Amino acid sequence: MNVHEHQAKEILRAFGAPTPRGFAAFTAEEAVDAAAKLGGSVWVVKAQIHAGGRGKGKFKEPQAGEKGGVRIAKAPEDVGVFAEQMLGRTLVTLQTGEAGRVVKRLYIEEGADIARELYLSALVDREAGRVAFVASDAGGMNIEEVAHDTPERITTVAIDPATGVTDADAAKVAAALKLDGDLAQQCARLLGTLYEAFTKSDMSLLEINPLMVTGDGKLVCLDAKVSLDSNAEFRHPEWEKLRDLGEEDPKEIEASKYDLAYIALDGDIGCMVNGAGLAMATMDIIKLFGAEPANFLDVGGGADQAKVSAAFKIITADPKVKGILINIFGGIMKCDVLAAGVVAAVKEVGLKVPLVVRLEGTNVGEGKRIIAESGLNVINADDLEDAARKIVAAVKR
Repeated sequence: MNVHEHQAKEILRAFGAPTPRGFAAFTAEEAVDAAAKLGGSVWVVKAQIHAGGRGKGKFKEPQAGEKGGVRIAKAPEDVGVFAEQMLGRTLVTLQTGEAGRVVKRLYIEEGADIARELYLSALVDREAGRVAFVASDAGGMNIEEVAHDTPERITTVAIDPATGVTDADAAKVAAALKLDGDLAQQCARLLGTLYEAFTKSDMSLLEINPLMVTGDGKLVCLDAKVSLDSNAEFRHPEWEKLRDLGEEDPKEIEASKYDLAYIALDGDIGCMVNGAGLAMATMDIIKLFGAEPANFLDVGGGADQAKVSAAFKIITADPKVKGILINIFGGIMKCDVLAAGVVAAVKEVGLKVPLVVRLEGTNVGEGKRIIAESGLNVINADDLEDAARKIVAAVKR
């Protein structure tokens, strides 16, 4: 679950992390009021969408003199002008794709005296089985480009959960950021704060780019991107207020109503699978045979007919889908339940694209009988390789 920058900074501030002051604004009037409350003579007007690269992004149908989704205002009236120019328009960045995202809210922040820009993030390191900090002195840049062109400028430090951030950990990060003296001490304190925020808030990603060194020698989180682990939502009722449905794919919203693990992708073969590992293998073999999956969809081990029917409807609602592959290994989930759900969904919404079904496991014979007697135009497959070959061939005809 992603949150907006202003929400991410509220979370960090609650744990004591230093951030510039700012206010969210949903209208140009609120933006001007925010600048007045902040005072000063320089303000930053930031478009709030769930995507990075806002500063380098471009609005569709650009107006003369525009400079992306992050702009510096040096007069209160400029704050209002920039707000009017951004709100309601579509911002396109490298992370949004060509479709872009409509800007519905802004963040008005006090100006900052930037002496240096650094990069710092925290993430779950799957290989180490720990939370790890990633640090680089090349802040304010695309970290993927830095990793590709100058990987020596990136340092990763995994944190032992039994000790938390140690002095040795902090020293490694400070060295990577080229901080010494008082700034190195500030870095150590900040790492402890961010680690606490990450673990107690159940984050899956925390990215601060840039981490700013101010002109008077202070470390400040100038930007913040936070992703929260949706698996921990049950213990965070406060997250409901943070969720912005307007930033989410409608298909993913619908899937969440049925507790389906669904992620939209860019391909044209829809997938319905039970089990995350099997879903990944299914997507991999589709790519192996020269096509691209349109989604990741795990209906889970205990799916009932209603859940399967809902999953099928979500896949068919995607206009990019030119074919569907259903790959079920019946363990807890029975093949006949899956078959009945698919038949019910197809009869309700229709079937306009090729459908390949591979069933194996509990009640597989009954499942195949239900599909065979349904009268539907379904292509049966003997195994996963056979299924992948058949759906790729059907889509490419």
